Amino acid sequence: MGKSSLINRLVGRRGLARTSSTPGRTRRIHFYRVEDRAYLVDLPGYGYASGSRAERAEFAPLVESYLSHTRAPLRGALVLVDARRGAQDAEQELARYLAAERIPARAALTKCDKLKRSELEPARRALAESLRLDPAQVATVSADAGTGLAPVARWLHEWSGLEWKRPDGAPF
Repeated sequence: MGKSSLINRLVGRRGLARTSSTPGRTRRIHFYRVEDRAYLVDLPGYGYASGSRAERAEFAPLVESYLSHTRAPLRGALVLVDARRGAQDAEQELARYLAAERIPARAALTKCDKLKRSELEPARRALAESLRLDPAQVATVSADAGTGLAPVARWLHEWSGLEWKRPDGAPF
């Protein structure tokens, strides 16, 4: 489960963001309004995704166009990386771009339920190093299992001012 699954888990609504078993199905920018006060924005991934290399390369200008336009409400970016493959060139390039644009960035190592417990911390540290982030700015999450969402909820709170809670009202 990837970006769309994580969005669904964070907002507590199945099916809000359409999911697929094939990675890289998001082809457009999707806006999800949260509590009439903020948006979660799902950008197409242009690293590992289905489709041709040329098709994936088309996503980069779309993403950069969205991120580069001066807009006061953009408070931060969460870079998602599949734990089974680590950061690819595209994610590293995105992290450098975010830093150059002074957009606060954090990262989430997704699908962590697919790794052994002993592999989580080394994978988290490796991702932090490859994206040039402090290890505290990298979370290990599983949208499927619903684990590791507390740091992500805290970052979203920091950026949006909204309290992010599980559907039962308890904090992540």
